[in-house]
Amino acid sequence: MNHASTHDRTSVPTENLKRDLDVLLDYAVQDQALVGAAVLVSRAGQIEYERAAGFADREASVPVTQETIFRWASLTKPLVSACALALLDQKVISLDDPVTKFLPGFAPRLRDGSTPTITISHLLTHTAGMTYRLSEVEGGPYHRANVSDGLDQPGLSIEENLRRIASVPLASEPGSAWSYSVATDVLGEVIVRAAGTPLPILVDRLVVQPLGLKSPDFSIKQRDRLAAAYADGKPAPTRMTAHHLVPFWNGAISFAPDRMFDPESYPSGGAGMSGTATDFLQFLEVIRTGGAPILSRSSTDLLTTIAIGDLQSFAPGWGWSLGWAILRDPALTGTPQSRGTWLWGGVYGSSWFVDPELELSVVIMTNTATAGMLGNFPDAVRDAIYASLRQVPREA
Repeated sequence: MNHASTHDRTSVPTENLKRDLDVLLDYAVQDQALVGAAVLVSRAGQIEYERAAGFADREASVPVTQETIFRWASLTKPLVSACALALLDQKVISLDDPVTKFLPGFAPRLRDGSTPTITISHLLTHTAGMTYRLSEVEGGPYHRANVSDGLDQPGLSIEENLRRIASVPLASEPGSAWSYSVATDVLGEVIVRAAGTPLPILVDRLVVQPLGLKSPDFSIKQRDRLAAAYADGKPAPTRMTAHHLVPFWNGAISFAPDRMFDPESYPSGGAGMSGTATDFLQFLEVIRTGGAPILSRSSTDLLTTIAIGDLQSFAPGWGWSLGWAILRDPALTGTPQSRGTWLWGGVYGSSWFVDPELELSVVIMTNTATAGMLGNFPDAVRDAIYASLRQVPREA
């Protein structure tokens, strides 16, 4: 990714943007809403803002830098989706393939006892009828089956988690409703079986190495670069313990920050990777500019256009592609982003969005769950960026 643009355009007013984002970042750290963060803003391939602030390890006074590795949680999903689509390009899999082609024993039933066909497309679009334990109230079906969301239970095998997932009745007929779910963990094992290659090696071979990324992985060799994990708290975030529950919506997220260091933990396709903000931005920019060298244009289009018809994803105005949320109707969202913007986040405290119309890519990585993903800070960063864009419109 270039740090100097050759585009003939009017830039974001960089000094104003830097001032506004510096204020937001400094305040979030000083007010102890966040422990540490790295923020990157790119437009048309040019870095407009790059800043690290706060602590990667507060107790050891280790500062965040652009080389700091953060736990990505659901920022893993885009890379695994891209990996699946690379296999689609190679004709190793088809979107219409039933999951049972690769996982013969994985056959969740509907509440009426029937066994529907779940396809790879259903997994990619989160329309397979599954859910997440973190989305349920305590005592819900996934709690009773002890399903892992890919964030906890060190040492758990994918085979056992698939058994637990399949033991719970599907909430809906596949293809009939959108529900954010463990489907990407199932997808991860599908592509492992299809390619005959472990997931960490597969993602490395098909995505990480072709792009020249340095940090993304399901385990971390340079532990001194890995940010400690913290949970929202007053008057300050608390350092996560070996097993830490963080309240979320109607329930709680179950975290085990060091699960990646247990070699028996399955590599979670939905939540298991870690990496730097710089590497994640580079991945987004490759997709924004066409997908080469990892994907064909047609597969890149599947990541960047709505794939669920008129179904709503997480909120009114938002659809879903084969990898992330897509803005369908800005008027319903209250956001300043352009129609067709893509975004998502990770519960360890990170978020990102790409506005293709404005050639704008933004990555926010923090080590504070979940303040870096949802709420005042990421919303304020987004709004400050668009305020700068409104000050100096881009030339045609």
